[in-house]
Amino acid sequence: MKYIGAHVSASGGVHNAPLNAMKIGAKAFALFTKNQRQWHSKPLTEEEIVKFKEYCLEGNFSSNHILPHDSYLVNLGAPEEEALIKSREAFLDEMKRCSQLGLKYLNFHPGSHKKMMSDEDCIKRIAESVDMALDETKGVTAVIENTSGQGGNVGHTFEHLARIIELVGDKSRIGVCLDTCHTYSAGYDIRTQEMYDKTISLFNDIVGLGYLKGMHLNDSMVPLGSHKDRHHSLGKGELGWETFGLLMKDKRLDNIPLILETIDEELWAEEIRKLYELT
Repeated sequence: MKYIGAHVSASGGVHNAPLNAMKIGAKAFALFTKNQRQWHSKPLTEEEIVKFKEYCLEGNFSSNHILPHDSYLVNLGAPEEEALIKSREAFLDEMKRCSQLGLKYLNFHPGSHKKMMSDEDCIKRIAESVDMALDETKGVTAVIENTSGQGGNVGHTFEHLARIIELVGDKSRIGVCLDTCHTYSAGYDIRTQEMYDKTISLFNDIVGLGYLKGMHLNDSMVPLGSHKDRHHSLGKGELGWETFGLLMKDKRLDNIPLILETIDEELWAEEIRKLYELT
C-alpha cells in the first residue's frame, strides 16, 4: 500500500501538522519540529507532545509514515569548526525532539564542503556527526536525503550515500530518502520504464533498497544532470506524470512515506488524489 502526503505546516505548534495533513487527504506527512531557519527554538511543551500524538492517532498516521525534516541551517559536513559545532548541536536537538514525539525518522541533507575540502573528507565528517547524534539518542533513524549536487553539496551520487552508510557505526539507524527532482537533476534518468528500472537497480546494487525509508515526490524545473535544486508541481516539469505513474506502480515503494514538496501547496490535495489514482 502507498502512503502519500506532503510536507505540511507546523505553524502554531507541531500538533497542527497532522491536522493539516488530514485536510489534504494525506496518509503520510513531513514537518519541521522547530523553526527551520533558526538555530535555537523553544523546547516542545508537554501539551504539544500530547496533542501531536492524539491527532496522529485521530488521523491514523503511523510513525512509519511520518518523515520530519531537520533545519536548513544544519550542515553536518561543514568545513568551518564553528558552523560544524552548531550544526551538530542542532541536529542532536532535532533527534531528541523526534524521540519526544514518538517519531522514528529524521530526514536531513547530508552537508556541503563549500568547495573548501574534498568530497571524501566531507563525507567522513558527516558520518562522524551522525554517529555522535546516534550515540546520544535512542530509537530515531537518521535518514540521508540525496541531493542534486548543487554547489559543494555531497550526496548527489549513490556512491556518496553508500559511503556515508559504510562509515556510520549503527547501520540499523541509518537510511535514505530519495528525492525524485534531486535524483533526476543529479543525472539519474527515471522518465521511462527502462531508465527507471535501471536507476532503481543501480541504487539497490550500490546502496541497497533495504535502506530506503522514504521518498520526496517532486517534478523538476531543470533538465537531467543540471545539478540544480528546482522543484515543480507534478506533471508540470521535466519528469511528467508518466514518471510518477511508474513510482506508484512499484511495489518496492509500498509502506514508506511518499512526501510532496511541490511548489504550490494549493495543489497538494489534487496531487495526492491523482497519485492514488495511478496506483
